[in-house]
Amino acid sequence: MNYVVGVFIMATKALIIGGGIGGLAAALSLHRAGVEVTVCESVSDIQALGVGINVLPHAVRILDGLGLREALERTAIITSTLRFHSKQGQTIWAEPRGLEAGYDYPQYSIHRGQLQGALLDAVRQQLGDDAIRTGHHFERVEQTEAGVAATFVDKRTGAAVGEYEGDVLIGADGIWSQVRAQFYPDEGSPVYSGQMLWRGVTESAPVFDGRSVIMAGSNDLKAVIYPISEESRRAGTSMLNWVAERQLGGSLPLNPADWNRLGNPDDFIPYFADWQFDWLDVPALFTEAERIYEFPMVDRNPLPQWSFGRVTLLGDAAHAMRPNGSNGASQAILDAEAIARCLSDDNDVERALLAYESERLQPTSQLVLDNRETGPERVLEIVAERCPDGFDKIEDVIPHDELQAIADSYKKLARFDRESVNQPK
Repeated sequence: MNYVVGVFIMATKALIIGGGIGGLAAALSLHRAGVEVTVCESVSDIQALGVGINVLPHAVRILDGLGLREALERTAIITSTLRFHSKQGQTIWAEPRGLEAGYDYPQYSIHRGQLQGALLDAVRQQLGDDAIRTGHHFERVEQTEAGVAATFVDKRTGAAVGEYEGDVLIGADGIWSQVRAQFYPDEGSPVYSGQMLWRGVTESAPVFDGRSVIMAGSNDLKAVIYPISEESRRAGTSMLNWVAERQLGGSLPLNPADWNRLGNPDDFIPYFADWQFDWLDVPALFTEAERIYEFPMVDRNPLPQWSFGRVTLLGDAAHAMRPNGSNGASQAILDAEAIARCLSDDNDVERALLAYESERLQPTSQLVLDNRETGPERVLEIVAERCPDGFDKIEDVIPHDELQAIADSYKKLARFDRESVNQPK
């Protein structure tokens, strides 16, 4: 399981808990670094679930390095523009994104399941089918001087299904991470924002150029809309992913099984009744969705520590954040690249994991907190506060320099400013 170089112990086998975007990206990254990988996933069948997400250029740079760009661009929209609008539909700010903004790598708007599926296919092709063990729900990890030993059960029955050994264990098992819970047993439920989200996908005529991400309204009532299918775009239509947000307050729903349940249109569509703009009929878009899902907007408080000996956390298990700024999946992919690099750079596993934590914990913690203040979407709050009834000229409400400064500040915080992304590899 281990071999010794001088006084150091090199990582030759990694156990990754969780077969989501972060876990699969870590598997590919570690494999390229020469580490044997086993991915243990709780569900018995990894399916293309979810709706739309955005993948930002710094993460696309990593996916490109993993050989995924061609596969992703068969299905993803190459995003051109991020647009902010008031609740009256008026344009506040529109900025180019990805290639249109001079980045060497695009921004993708894509179905989450399509991204996960592309990563899963790549893992199976490059690592082999045996690298993924489904139906393995993580129970506990023990550590010795020689490595780690993790036990797994069938989540449905509780029956033991196996014990695996390795040199390092990476908890990439999401916001309800069982790996995280082993080290923070008293943490409890995620932090509820007071906002409920309803999500759906609707086939529609293209909006604007058919490649724009649109955010409209404010924190109390907001719509986020963007296309996620290149196939639909080429056919002259648009598969629009949408999110409706409404501030409800109250307490967090207690049963996590209800977090992604079918939603009731009457709980949110009436509140958007007058959102009929010359560029889109928003309530009609919501109404025409085949299915509507409901779940609360939550995150986790930043942690003081991710790495414990030969065990560490990655992605939502480490830094679950609110979706403001579209950074969750991208930050998990950045984690994957960082952990593989740190394990390659240092033969001592524990020291390498501390280096990974040192590189990634602080910036992601800052993002979690900034997203609680709505991240780059704070321009919507500023406009709603300064002119709740609409405006004649946006320059009279908020100057261009202030808008640009907010956008640039978030890019630097999230590490996807153009200068950083376009640095030579």
